[in-house]
Amino acid sequence: MGFISCISFPTINSRILSTHHFSKHSTSASSSYSLKFALRRQEDKPKVSFFFPLTSSLMATPIQASSSSTIGETSDGLKVQSHVSIGANDLLIVGPGVLGRLVAEQWRQEHPESQIFGQTVTTNHHGELENLGIKPSLKGTEYGGKFSYVIFCAPPSQSADYAGEVRNAASNWNGEGSFLFTSSSAPYDCFDNGECNEDSPVVPLGKSPRTDVLLKAEKVVLECGGTVLRLAGLYTETRGAHTYWLSKETIDARPDHILNLIHYEDAASLAVAIMKKKAGARIFLGCDNHPLSRQEVMDLMAQSGKFDKKFKGFTSTSGPLGKKLNNSKTRAEIGWEPKYPSFAQFLGVST
Repeated sequence: MGFISCISFPTINSRILSTHHFSKHSTSASSSYSLKFALRRQEDKPKVSFFFPLTSSLMATPIQASSSSTIGETSDGLKVQSHVSIGANDLLIVGPGVLGRLVAEQWRQEHPESQIFGQTVTTNHHGELENLGIKPSLKGTEYGGKFSYVIFCAPPSQSADYAGEVRNAASNWNGEGSFLFTSSSAPYDCFDNGECNEDSPVVPLGKSPRTDVLLKAEKVVLECGGTVLRLAGLYTETRGAHTYWLSKETIDARPDHILNLIHYEDAASLAVAIMKKKAGARIFLGCDNHPLSRQEVMDLMAQSGKFDKKFKGFTSTSGPLGKKLNNSKTRAEIGWEPKYPSFAQFLGVST
């Protein structure tokens, strides 16, 4: 998803309700409502968009949990053990932010009786997680057992040793089901708007500190038999690069730079599908196969009529270009198709 950006993206309010819908939890209608409310609350605040899951996603430093429900590491650094009975289809989500919560919802649809645990850095949003049926715990928790399914959705900005964080997450996996790491498409070594797929070369280690962080984390995953999912630019109607650009009116960047997108819901459904496949030490790619230039993205927003603000334009004629991602190989192997085939169709714009 482009690269990891630590820019605070303000919310752009639409004149109509978002066109995307979240499916109901199998547990109760109130849980489904809670997810929508929680996501809406997050989208009503300035936020950081990681072109990642990463991206992409956001590490939920998810309101306040009761002392009985919060497990993990105490303020003085002492480890807390949680003696829970872990079932064959139980899932541990490290970094249950926007993407992780959607993964939880879709996992519950597939496995209604499963327990879902969400591991965070702080207890700030543990109440929200509990309302969504996710059992909150703190980083460093020792569960007294291992999980068959673990997904790592936390962004690199949360840690000085990202590969180490991934390694710690992998230590909670028993090696049987799937350990999935949501990475970024940024490491692909293509900056001329050329074609790019799952097997394209990546930026050599040592060339870019930013891609090094991701590639070293991916190496940890693959060496332990886990699976990597490189995601394109994650978005919703009010979250993503397009909202940042719209808020600024003009951007010092070239308009012909190609970027790639995938809706948060589609990224979650692909992640769940890959975990169910138990694909092993493989690298997959998540995108909608409809790459767009920056200018095309903003033109589509204007055509949709859903946004009050008007974008004035990109002002640069220099700088690196992007890449045109294609994940046909991933789709064929996993048996997956996106709910939103393109950004234009998500916005309801005919092209």
